[in-house]
Amino acid sequence: MNILFVFYVPSGGVETLNRQRSSALKKANMNAHFLYYKKERDLVNDHGAPVYITNEDHEISGILSTGNYSAVVITSDYLALQRFRNLGYTGKMILEIQGYGPKETARTEMTKAVPYVTGYGNGLLNPRTPHIEQIFQELYPSTPKFSYNNCFDTAAFAYAPLPKNQNPIIGWTGRIEDNKNWREFLLIGHYLITLHNPNIKLYMFEDPTLSTAEERAQFQQQIQALGLQGSLTIHQNIPNENMKNFFSEIGDSGGFLCSTSKVEGAPYAVLEAMTCRCPVLTTDSDGVRSSVIHNQTGKYYQLGNIQNALEEAKDLMDNSVLRESIRNGALQHVKTNFSPELYASNFAAMLQSLGV
Repeated sequence: MNILFVFYVPSGGVETLNRQRSSALKKANMNAHFLYYKKERDLVNDHGAPVYITNEDHEISGILSTGNYSAVVITSDYLALQRFRNLGYTGKMILEIQGYGPKETARTEMTKAVPYVTGYGNGLLNPRTPHIEQIFQELYPSTPKFSYNNCFDTAAFAYAPLPKNQNPIIGWTGRIEDNKNWREFLLIGHYLITLHNPNIKLYMFEDPTLSTAEERAQFQQQIQALGLQGSLTIHQNIPNENMKNFFSEIGDSGGFLCSTSKVEGAPYAVLEAMTCRCPVLTTDSDGVRSSVIHNQTGKYYQLGNIQNALEEAKDLMDNSVLRESIRNGALQHVKTNFSPELYASNFAAMLQSLGV
């Protein structure tokens, strides 16, 4: 059975998800293919499956006609439901929402999507994101809805013992844009360095092709204003395979991954950190609730409350018993609740319920 997954660009959390589910579904005799409309950088991580990059109707029509797809899963781009029908595809189509950023943006986009989903689609999918589930219930009462965790292979992406860094490292991943809340991370890092430990190092992992020139200028200005030049290292376009080394290094250094996002669907960086024994301090960005349980698999701080963030960060760095408990609990949580086998089972059940 062949399944086509569609998204805009091979970057970010959706690209990570696609590579993870390619492996998970293959073990259950489902062959994933991937279509991206364009790429903004040369690097495309290995999906272990066919990857197409085009936004031309005649090329997409050829992919649809020759792929023999039992279903097409389209992430975010609800306009593609009508487009693919017009290109001749007659099989099942599922609109998947991994996140639209701010909640009001999600509601606006999902409202605009109603005629496309009801007119051309067969189902809706999301990774147990509370605000998306609520919108689905309100706007799509009669459309089949599916909600289950994304998958993560803890055997393939795992902790790597490396020489220990003597300075605590605090990591951050994301785009330099408002919803990822980079300003708050820089403030948290600044105060931890100033008030707690001057040897703390900050690592920021980002894709520079996914930010505006204006936002990047503000980013550089903030770094200068806070005097972080000597403490901050910016890592750009790191191959995903290498991130397990960075997360392992951060965890062993006594530091943590700090997720400052305002709203998230199901952030993969959090799962990657957890499986590499790197503790996570995060805002309650909604979609993260399926992975982070306070003081069990990670820690929360209140969005915008820098003092609360500093208190939780210090506890995570200084309370060695709690820290080790969180590192162990996080890894076990991912293994149990995000296993590839569980994902494949849920995916197969979804297709079966749609008549595939």
